Amino acid sequence: MNYLYENHDILNAPYEAFLFDASREIFPVRAHWHYFVELIYIIEGIALVECDQKEYLACVGDMLFFYAGDVHAIYTASEMPLRYLVLKFDSNRLAINSNYTPKLSAILQYAKRSGQADTYFPASRLQHLPVRERFETCIQEIYGKEYGYDIRIHGEISSLLIEIIRIWQADGLQIRELAPLCAETESSLRNITEFIDRHSHEPVKVEELADMCHMSYSHFAKCFKELYGRSCKDYIELIRIEKGEELLLFTDSSLSVISQEIGFADCSHFIRTFRKWKDTTPGKYRSSHRHDH
Repeated sequence: MNYLYENHDILNAPYEAFLFDASREIFPVRAHWHYFVELIYIIEGIALVECDQKEYLACVGDMLFFYAGDVHAIYTASEMPLRYLVLKFDSNRLAINSNYTPKLSAILQYAKRSGQADTYFPASRLQHLPVRERFETCIQEIYGKEYGYDIRIHGEISSLLIEIIRIWQADGLQIRELAPLCAETESSLRNITEFIDRHSHEPVKVEELADMCHMSYSHFAKCFKELYGRSCKDYIELIRIEKGEELLLFTDSSLSVISQEIGFADCSHFIRTFRKWKDTTPGKYRSSHRHDH
């Protein structure tokens, strides 16, 4: 079974920064998710980015923001080489000792739940900001590892996030209404999503997941939707469909085999659910997207 979860040693390596060159790396970047936040900034070519059931065409100067837990994939959308800068970090490490400013991690959680915070930033929204410079400074610090490099990276990422949050505020996000989940509840829910990823091909019952988190069904369902913006049942369906996409694009397996491998009772159920999420059939998706990718 191909898991979507990408492991990362957040405890010992809370930051990553690098240049990704599609001509030199394993590409495309297939659908995956992780516990850290990721930002990419396009410096050459055009990227087709899939994230949270949306598609974006990202050109030079555009930036994309992937929340912790977002399933995302990156392909090329032109004949030109694709190169982009990458920042990955654990938002919980971005602590600010302030009586006024909420924790950045709490703001990001709230922004995701609100549905008011765009994760695609076209170059026109960033032209007055030193975005590329912040990425490049983090990359230089990571590779140089001179005294205080982690403090410098912390500052650059925090400044970039503040600029992002201010764009969200200009678009209507009200962080005064901030009411994040408690840390213990959020930790339980993040652990359960990894369990779902590893067992999505099996019968997974929401009631059993609630028991694993030591919550009542109603409290679990409420907290899950608050954190992920969709019900747990829909989340399980989405993970199965994302894995189905991978198999459609990168294998020649039949629809019947794919449906069984990702946890659907039969092929017709897979087709109905795929159409619900993708507004097309698996067969049409495979024939159209294979040419694109």
